[in-house]
Amino acid sequence: MRALVYLGRGRIGVEERPQPTVQRATDAVVRIVRSTICGTDLHILKGDVATCSSGRILGHEGTGVVESVGAAVVGFAPGDRVLISCITACGLCPACRQGMPSHCATGGWILGNTIDGTQADFVRIPHATSSLHALPADVDDEAAVMLSDILPTGFECGVANGRIAPGGTVAIVGSGPIGLATLLTAQFYTPSRIIMIDLDDHRLEVARALGATDVVNSATGDAAAAVQLLTDGRGVDTAIEAVGVPDTFRLCERIVAAGGVIANIGVHGKPVELHLETLWSHNVTITTRLVDAVSTPMLLRTVRAHRLDPRRLVTHRFPMHDILAAYDTFGRAAATKALKVVLEA
Repeated sequence: MRALVYLGRGRIGVEERPQPTVQRATDAVVRIVRSTICGTDLHILKGDVATCSSGRILGHEGTGVVESVGAAVVGFAPGDRVLISCITACGLCPACRQGMPSHCATGGWILGNTIDGTQADFVRIPHATSSLHALPADVDDEAAVMLSDILPTGFECGVANGRIAPGGTVAIVGSGPIGLATLLTAQFYTPSRIIMIDLDDHRLEVARALGATDVVNSATGDAAAAVQLLTDGRGVDTAIEAVGVPDTFRLCERIVAAGGVIANIGVHGKPVELHLETLWSHNVTITTRLVDAVSTPMLLRTVRAHRLDPRRLVTHRFPMHDILAAYDTFGRAAATKALKVVLEA
């Protein structure tokens, strides 16, 4: 089968690999129908993810059709359409029972990280019973693949961890795919203001079309001062970091209101300075989280009810055999205006 393989810092290639098989009774093998590229895949290429070694098939998002299942798999059979969760969960270990499958003793974020992932013709899914979701006939694959990771991440790490509430004020620093996914799901709670901040006017235009009440280009002025003006000098109740670089986290520290929350989503590859000398007296909460994908069933219901349309995040489509071109397009997003890139089998 064809597979996109990580070859070390800054290098990827397409290789022929053996088709995966069921190795344990709890496994399923899925034929990929749709996949996508995540910002985390780019972090792997930058060398920010030490657990991912050279030779690994990348990708942790996908939809497909079950090819085969182990004897202990319950609820799935060959021929079933499925959504693959980015988080593999045994459902039995202490972390899973605490609602933190991201820290599953034998799972977590392993696809495209410590085991081979979804940017291939087939993928093996450990703990398939609790790591796959049945796809209803009225949900298409392009919408569904956005629920593998990006929508649960935006909702869980940004919206839920950020304690967004009706009438509150929110700033999302970073209007890339994850920031826009957070914007879409933040609207579940009807905040009075959602301020999107980015360096790219095109992404800010998209953010406004997707429901942002205000946009701020941090390349053309003092973004913190702009946020203060928009909030009558108070700052925002929730500041969400959706990039993963020190400057954007520092901006969140400058714009959060007393009693507010800084919710980190970004994957940080470098240390970030924490300004406790200005935060300590302001009752500020800082939250971090690796997505658990426990919200996927809820998000799937909102898609079926036409309350959420993840396809609005898709800008480019490539056949799987053109995955190198897809990576080039996604990696040059400022020039190509790429948001989410869908890979089609």
